[in-house]
Amino acid sequence: MKYLAPSILSADFSRLYDEIKEVEEAGADIIHLDVMDGRYVPNITIGPPVIESLRSITHLPFDAHLMIVEPEKHIDAFIKAGVNMVSFHMDATIHAHRLVDYIKSNGVKAGVVLNPATPVNTLEEIIYYIDYVLIMSVNPGFGGQKFIPQTANKITKLKELISKVEREDILIEIDGGINEENISLLSNLGVNIFVAGNSIFKAKDKKEAVKKLKEKMKEI
Repeated sequence: MKYLAPSILSADFSRLYDEIKEVEEAGADIIHLDVMDGRYVPNITIGPPVIESLRSITHLPFDAHLMIVEPEKHIDAFIKAGVNMVSFHMDATIHAHRLVDYIKSNGVKAGVVLNPATPVNTLEEIIYYIDYVLIMSVNPGFGGQKFIPQTANKITKLKELISKVEREDILIEIDGGINEENISLLSNLGVNIFVAGNSIFKAKDKKEAVKKLKEKMKEI
């Protein structure tokens, strides 16, 4: 399956409700939430109160990418706010397995994140337990960055690892610089979830942008 996940980091926060409804009506599959704490990454974005306020306006799954230190201290608040998927960075916590187990015990899908400089082999022990892997194709912390071409190689390596451990159900997500020019290639390499920010929310016609991205991500 292929899913398009608009990232509200690129949306107009003064009309966030309208922006989310617009991409939902256009055919988006998931809403991607970039959570930054000003410590793991330089910027600060949204937290559980904002997510909870948005939960009532859409039935689309919420995918929370936690760019925060010690995510285990805050995970209950995000689960209570209504997220359906939550991913964290391996180097942001000491007990990754414990956190994955706790997230899943609450009926939420658990994912881990690979930064551009983080090798795929860091997942060898945690891969058995997770639901998805988020590959960052830009350095985390800022929207609107250009896609780092070398990160595409990670998709192939990750597919090999997934096959090796016989976990074909694990989804591969990619985030950073996703647009009409690269989404077909990434889809053919095996990506399942495509996070797109500027290419959707900065487009003159968001509905058309969503339509084109969905068409291209399904091209073979």
